[in-house]
Amino acid sequence: MSENNDAVELDDDAETEAVDAAVEEEADTTEEPTADAADVAADAESEATEGDADEEDASPFDDDVMPDDDIDLLIPVEDYLSAGVHIGTQQKTADMERFIHRVRDDGLYVLDVSLTDGRIRTAADFLSNYDPEQILVTSSRQYGRFPAEKFADAIGARARTGRFIPGTLTNPDYAGYIEPDVVVVTDPIGDAQAVKEAITVGIPVIAMCDSNNQLSNVDLVIPTNNKGRRALSVVYWLLANETLDRRGADTVFALDDFEDEL
Repeated sequence: MSENNDAVELDDDAETEAVDAAVEEEADTTEEPTADAADVAADAESEATEGDADEEDASPFDDDVMPDDDIDLLIPVEDYLSAGVHIGTQQKTADMERFIHRVRDDGLYVLDVSLTDGRIRTAADFLSNYDPEQILVTSSRQYGRFPAEKFADAIGARARTGRFIPGTLTNPDYAGYIEPDVVVVTDPIGDAQAVKEAITVGIPVIAMCDSNNQLSNVDLVIPTNNKGRRALSVVYWLLANETLDRRGADTVFALDDFEDEL
């Protein structure tokens, strides 16, 4: 990895806490109310005027995450939001600008959830054309390892999580050498070695990209928060089910299958 990439990765890791805090803040709004809270809410509702209706019906989430609210998504938009799929970093690249819907008051860029949803479908279409065993999934990022491995298991692909050993795709003398036809990476920064080797041997790269990623070596982008545990679980879960659906498989996985216990 180049010195520039090292610097970007350090900046990326420094922002992870801010991203996690934003996700937790929104997730907390989904907690079940206590009995007392429910009674108070019911009393307040009975006293509400017609002019207060819009405020009462407002989503608990920061729900301005796509330009068209009528788009048919794979899952309800609230499910994307509760997982923090839309929450980017406080940095953006020119490459990722087209996938960004807006910037929040706290400086975090908001990814367009409708584009995330559409790219999951496109990636599933693409992957369904490959022999499952010729698909390689990588994740050096800790929170991506479990869902990446589960995704590989679900669709019959191979996974290399943790540190990507140099030569895995380029050195036939290495005992772990493999020759996949396509690579799925969790983060082009953390998985830079896998991306570099995929480019060297000339195979396409599908990458989960946050607002701060460069796309020069990525063939198909899935814009998403690629740092959050729940966000990565949701994206890998949807990608697995959509890929299986394209193959005509009857198997459908639940989100719980892709969520690692803390």
